[in-house]
Amino acid sequence: MTTLNVLGTELVACSYDPLTGFFRDGCCQTNAQDTGTHVICARMTDAFLQFSLRRGNDLITPRPEYRFAGLKAGDRWCLCALRWKEALEAGVAPPVILVSTHAKALDTVTLAQLMAQAF
Repeated sequence: MTTLNVLGTELVACSYDPLTGFFRDGCCQTNAQDTGTHVICARMTDAFLQFSLRRGNDLITPRPEYRFAGLKAGDRWCLCALRWKEALEAGVAPPVILVSTHAKALDTVTLAQLMAQAF
């Protein structure tokens, strides 16, 4: 079974370095255990990383105990759909890689919103 992206084509990996995804397989795959719905592949920006930090989700600080080196501007990462939408409303949504964004994102945001922020 093929997993689809928001464009209706096969989902493409988001990032292997840093290794992203709920399953840490490089893809923005999801299932019922992924309560955060980590389905939007985005290219990190300083503005978004600071926004996320202010919201209580520190994506910057390395956490070696979780094999997490911390993110910097330019890294690609599978974001929670609701956090990306929140960032969009705040004017700091990071650019999206459409071919790597899971179709499940469309349950939270519109294709038009994603396309307006496409990288």
